[in-house]
Amino acid sequence: MASSPHVVVIPFPAQGHVIPLMELSHRLVEQGFKITFVNTEFNHDRIVAACSKMNSDVDAEGIHMVSIPDGLAAGEDRTNLGKLADGFMRVMPGCLEELIAQSESEGKKIRWVIADENMAWALKVAKKMGIRAICFWAAAAAMLALMMSIPRMIQSGILDEYGLPRKNEKFQLYPGMPIINTTRLAWNCAGDSDGQKIIFELVTTGNQFLEHAEFIICNTFNEIESPTLAVFPNILSVGPLLSVAHFNKHLGNFWPEDTSCMNWLDEQPARSVIYVAFGSFTVFDRRQFEELALGLELSSRPFLWVVRPDLIADDPTAAWLDDFRERTGGRGRMVDWSPQKRILAHPSIACFVTHCGWNSTLEGLWNGVPFLCWPYFTDQFLNQIYICDVWKTGLTLEPDDGGRLISRERIKGKLEELLGDEGIKARALALRDKARRSVVGGGSSHKNLERVVETMRQEN
Repeated sequence: MASSPHVVVIPFPAQGHVIPLMELSHRLVEQGFKITFVNTEFNHDRIVAACSKMNSDVDAEGIHMVSIPDGLAAGEDRTNLGKLADGFMRVMPGCLEELIAQSESEGKKIRWVIADENMAWALKVAKKMGIRAICFWAAAAAMLALMMSIPRMIQSGILDEYGLPRKNEKFQLYPGMPIINTTRLAWNCAGDSDGQKIIFELVTTGNQFLEHAEFIICNTFNEIESPTLAVFPNILSVGPLLSVAHFNKHLGNFWPEDTSCMNWLDEQPARSVIYVAFGSFTVFDRRQFEELALGLELSSRPFLWVVRPDLIADDPTAAWLDDFRERTGGRGRMVDWSPQKRILAHPSIACFVTHCGWNSTLEGLWNGVPFLCWPYFTDQFLNQIYICDVWKTGLTLEPDDGGRLISRERIKGKLEELLGDEGIKARALALRDKARRSVVGGGSSHKNLERVVETMRQEN
């Protein structure tokens, strides 16, 4: 057996995909592997800048960060998923081949490629270059199952050949799986019609490359998705990829974390703070942003709110924000980006107002925190169904009757309903315990990851 096997890891170029693959990379480093972590040039520069502001080294021990182009020009909109996918599908396969060839020429033999399923073209590159490969899925197993079942859904008349729903209806792929609406499938909730076509092509092409992967591993655990994992036994659960030991490790943040909010949390009573964060893609218009702010103000509870620099499409005036901050005083705190795992583990947190990204979902679940759900796009609607309808650990925020706006009064009312529901709190704590058992010795995810690691240690 060779020492320190070398692995190339390739995430989809978005924050919610980089972080869990960095978590997995740290696990592999602890098992004696060396990692080359491949970001796009755009995201690599963001990570370097964030690390610099945090006085952190971009290269963690055993993890070497490198970059390749994404096919887009400087200044192009990388939050447009269709444009982003079109760009990287054109240029990144060739760039990855060059990177691997360069490594081999320097005597650094690459044993494995681990690629995000949304970058499944990398599995084809690995096959071409004689390298063993693993596919990683960063979201719920049920969403991957839906993607893998597109031919079945077309044949049964749920979808047309372009992935569009033939009618607005609810359906269940297999017994026990979530019941979802045809209009909320991830590839049809990812931007404009042109972008949706590109994303659907990315999904269907990726499905064809899965045959090149020896394992498909998923950041989930059996106890929350057992019906899906039973029907799709080729999907191995290895999550939640969360660890207290990794709180202070470099995880590829695109923005520097404001850790000063932890001192503020220390001063708040137990289970009192509303934590509000909407991930890296969600964008609000000015009116909805102001309604959310006023809803938090009406709640009369302490809140910690992550307001990214690009969260608002048309910014409120500085005077409006200054006035809001003055009125909420010491009971409200706003930060650009937060150490979310540490925050959700803090005893002062009462609930989580979230976009329902899968990382955020698992992080809240890991800490037994009730959710108030406000999904934005792609798989977040499925995650909301899990939280509210299947696990029953949260509530949904919906627009007022006849409108698109979620009013301040509705936000206040839903917060009160959530925080007063003892059943939700009890179920959240029960899921927390199941999540933590899954990743320790004898747990389902622990055993699956051990199986994968043992295979990766073997000589080709």
